[in-house]
Amino acid sequence: MVVMVRNDIKMGKGKIAAQVAHAAVSLVLDILNSNNNIWKSCLEEWINEGQPKIVVKVENLEELLKRAELARQKNLPVTIIQDAGKTQVEPGTITCAGIGPCEDSLIDSITGDLKLL
Repeated sequence: MVVMVRNDIKMGKGKIAAQVAHAAVSLVLDILNSNNNIWKSCLEEWINEGQPKIVVKVENLEELLKRAELARQKNLPVTIIQDAGKTQVEPGTITCAGIGPCEDSLIDSITGDLKLL
């Protein structure tokens, strides 16, 4: 699982941690509620491997959405997180996006060039 966080909006460390957690939980729930057996198999493997998560940064919303769309085109689990806007950002601000869990090489083809947060 990889979570991409926007680098162009100001969020404190705690806020970023919460947004990343929202993405991880959202991906798992989406998979559990889906009928996609491939996704469910990848989720089971990911759980057995200790649930690894990688957090990377993207420069802006456009880049985040572009990479999320590439993941969708490859039929990978994707979630886009919009903040409620109660603390540090405006309501509805897209803060991050998650991809996976799935085969590492599939995610790497989309996010492998991004820097760790």
